[in-house]
Amino acid sequence: MRKTSAAEEKNPASGAEVTVRAVNRERWGILYARLALGAAFLSGIADRFGWYTGRNVGYGNFAGFVSYTAKVNSFMPAFSIPFLAWAATAAELFLGVALILGVWPRWVALGSAALLALFGIAMAMSFGIKSPMDYSVFSASAGAVLLALYGDRKAVARA
Repeated sequence: MRKTSAAEEKNPASGAEVTVRAVNRERWGILYARLALGAAFLSGIADRFGWYTGRNVGYGNFAGFVSYTAKVNSFMPAFSIPFLAWAATAAELFLGVALILGVWPRWVALGSAALLALFGIAMAMSFGIKSPMDYSVFSASAGAVLLALYGDRKAVARA
């Protein structure tokens, strides 16, 4: 007969049950991170195309977003600003949809982390370090890095 440890006596659940619960918690956490990051990207796009109304609207329209892009990238030449605004919009649309759908999880998460880090660095260069810290840009980027470290969740589900 096998000896049971004090921990096993307090928690009679089998090792398999504990593993399944841990995997399920991880899966819910990863889903939450994917949906939160994806929704944040898509919310920014909705704002810049005027899909939000009322209070707390950031840009309000694409011209407002281009103006903000110029402020964030104050170190860039003026002719590059429309390109940067459209490139950011395309990247955020792709990454937001891919995060929500869960396609290419590792690469999309790494792309999200890189985009957010670049955005945070640009904000810090133009406005000072307080601005990206207040908007949690670097912590969102770090969350995307952690999401990328998990890679494809189908592999975890099989474990």
